[in-house]
Amino acid sequence: MKKRGLWLFIIGSLLVSVATHFFFYQQWLDKHWMIGPNDGLSQIATFKKFIYENYKSGNFFYAWDFGLGGGFYSQLAYYFSTSLVFLLSSVVIFILDSFQWIDPSNVEFWAQCNLFISIIRLSVILFITSHTFRYMKIQAFPAFTGAVIYGCSVMYMRHVVYWEFFADAFIWLPLVVLGLEKLIREGKQGWLIFAMSATLINNFYFAYIQLVFLILYVLGRWVIALTENELPRIKQFKLLVSSGLISFCISAVAFIPAVYGFFNNYRPSYDREIPLFDLIDNILFASPYIVLPAVFMLLIFTFPLYRNRLFRFFAVFSFVLLIFHLSPLAASAFNGFSAPQYRFEYLLSFTIGGCVAIGLQRLNKIAVRFICLASFISLCIYLLSIDYFDFNIKIPKRAATEFSAVMITVFVLFIMFIILMVLYVYFQKKVLLVTIQLFVILWSIVSVNTAAKYGITENGGLEKVTHHYLMSDQYNSAEQRNLIEQVKRQEPDPLSRIDWMAPIRNNTPIVQNFNGTSLYSSIINKTLLWFYWRDLKIDTGRETVSRYGTLGNRANLHALLQTTYWMRKKSQEANAPYGFKKFAESNKYVIYKSDFSLPFIRTGKNIYSEEQLQSTSVLDREHAMLSGVVFAETAGQKLNLAKEKNVIKQANIKAVGAKYRKNQLSVVNDKGGIDITPGSVQKNTKDFYVGFSIKNVNGDKFALKVNKYRTTRKSADSIYKTNINDLVIRVPANDIISIRLPKGEYELKDLSLYEEDYKELHQAVQAADHSPSFTWEKNKLTIDYNNQTREKWMTLPIPYEKGWKLWINGKEQAIEKANYAFIGFKLYNGENHIKMVYHPPYFFPSLALSIIGLFAWAMLHLRSKRRKVIKITEV
Repeated sequence: MKKRGLWLFIIGSLLVSVATHFFFYQQWLDKHWMIGPNDGLSQIATFKKFIYENYKSGNFFYAWDFGLGGGFYSQLAYYFSTSLVFLLSSVVIFILDSFQWIDPSNVEFWAQCNLFISIIRLSVILFITSHTFRYMKIQAFPAFTGAVIYGCSVMYMRHVVYWEFFADAFIWLPLVVLGLEKLIREGKQGWLIFAMSATLINNFYFAYIQLVFLILYVLGRWVIALTENELPRIKQFKLLVSSGLISFCISAVAFIPAVYGFFNNYRPSYDREIPLFDLIDNILFASPYIVLPAVFMLLIFTFPLYRNRLFRFFAVFSFVLLIFHLSPLAASAFNGFSAPQYRFEYLLSFTIGGCVAIGLQRLNKIAVRFICLASFISLCIYLLSIDYFDFNIKIPKRAATEFSAVMITVFVLFIMFIILMVLYVYFQKKVLLVTIQLFVILWSIVSVNTAAKYGITENGGLEKVTHHYLMSDQYNSAEQRNLIEQVKRQEPDPLSRIDWMAPIRNNTPIVQNFNGTSLYSSIINKTLLWFYWRDLKIDTGRETVSRYGTLGNRANLHALLQTTYWMRKKSQEANAPYGFKKFAESNKYVIYKSDFSLPFIRTGKNIYSEEQLQSTSVLDREHAMLSGVVFAETAGQKLNLAKEKNVIKQANIKAVGAKYRKNQLSVVNDKGGIDITPGSVQKNTKDFYVGFSIKNVNGDKFALKVNKYRTTRKSADSIYKTNINDLVIRVPANDIISIRLPKGEYELKDLSLYEEDYKELHQAVQAADHSPSFTWEKNKLTIDYNNQTREKWMTLPIPYEKGWKLWINGKEQAIEKANYAFIGFKLYNGENHIKMVYHPPYFFPSLALSIIGLFAWAMLHLRSKRRKVIKITEV
């Protein structure tokens, strides 16, 4: 590419990108940020802030304040910890931060800069895609027009707003295609190795999607050869395999820990039937995923264009991907054979862009009659689409009005394209072709801005993502922060936790900079999920597969997990855990502090096993953790634990505003349910632990209240349902326990009731020694402990996960899963010099693979250069 042409592409890409973001720039000036109100604020901006601050401080692997603690390098690789776009932008931000020109210490900064990162990203996408199409011998202007159709698409903007890291995939796709074409045509592997390595490093999820695309692309290229002198298929296959192996090796240091994080997560299997085909949207007029451009509809029915191999290749590929879009089964396959998710349509945008680019270039070779035939076929399809939408899909009145406006606009544009194409084919004036391409570009810009305003902002709730909202009680108010800072100033223990989160914002601890008890992430250490769902049955206030939060207001768990403080709105004070006293308050909020805290490092002699406690209550399990330690393996000794008695049979159960018989509860009033009146309550009982299994017979979502405690349950068809219906709710001991539900039919069974007097908690606190001296810096923990009393074990409230290594007195020792989800290990008598270090799973073998891969890539490059020199010499 000549220097002048290069600058034209760069400037054109930047101008189109800026114009594409025009609506969001106007919003930005009004302090409306370009980010979604749900995952955007809860995860995207939050994790950017979190990772940047850790990387800036030199901490790359583990964080105590990542939920209950965790290896964020592998668990956040799905988001940004290995994202090349994020890392490059962080370098720029770090430089500006060093000069104190910006303040990236708050989430709002990251919400604000999303717009500008997106503008730069889209400029790069347009430039790279244009260059890829140019390599395929497509002329400059048509190539740029095709790139605009790809980049300036509804899906790009949707990804940027809701899940920004998804948008990075738009960069790597055209690079992979460029690399494949260079390999097939010239036998050069360099670009493909770079593109595949970057894809694998950047995001393993989209690496999987693009692997599927790569396989389909190669198979398509073997069927439809695009040039005369392509490499033989056997040689192509060999080069592809070696390129893939080298790319895997280069990316290993990021890819392998990321994949481990994914497999160490837990998601319930999606058990609903997935249909082969389903018309989920209208791709001709209005779709949140892909809208077929009018010019594409005209070109694909212009049949003489199929004589061109490149057009035929892109057209066939587009049809295949279009069928995939209409298939929930294909959407499931692209999502790892889980619930159908429509995230792969950017592949279709790319092939459509290629179709349009080559079609416009070859339009001068088409007779007018073929344009007229294509216009007729396209018009029939549009009319059939409208008929289907009108008679088969019921839409609200306002939406119907908006859809009518969209239809009129599309039809006007469609007619204009027909006129312009007929005029160009008839008169063969270049100015008409330029006009067509300008119209395509202009329409792409206008349609994305329109979708940004109506489809994304108004329907997606972006209008509330403002500076005011980010400073409100719903997210991060000054009143909340001031109370948190008051705790941090007065609490000497830097590892102490606060049980607090803003409504449904499980990542509030990251937003407000404190050690909390909650996390919201698609990838979570599964031992913690099982700890909440199965082992201790801790209700999180909201059923979901991607979150944990709070400790169910259970004082035993607060003591065990260093959670000394409990903060809530004043209206929720009645749920304060046992032993917590008022510490501080503001106008709306109150903080309680526990009188019962246990040291960070605990030792003891009593050992229990998970198998021994399998048939016991969760209250017994809490007591076992207080009086000893629970290991996964068999203890080899008799269970020496006084079991708590289930007193539900002595209680009186009465239906209120409902009918309850044989585990079937029919609620007829708005707030009906059952009342449980305990029998003879022990004098020292402080709390009740109420257990039951509940589900809505009709599969509807519902809210559940037990006295003043409220939680919610997902609908049966929700892809975020845990499929676990067993709950244990702690409530302060009162005369009556009221379970209330909305009108409906429920299955309510396995009722249990336990009384808690906290004798074991008192004993554990009184018996606890002072914590041995220790230092924790980044991913390294050192402890010096003189075991004079012959303690058998030591436990730490650090979640158990692969990556930790332990040395005692210089000898490597095994780390065991203790207390269901945390770290424990056996002790020596006498001096124990303990060192624990965390690195992402398989980090050093992965690093060695990456070095080998880079070396192999360098050798390939040098060999290619030598061959070039030899050829020149021979000539």
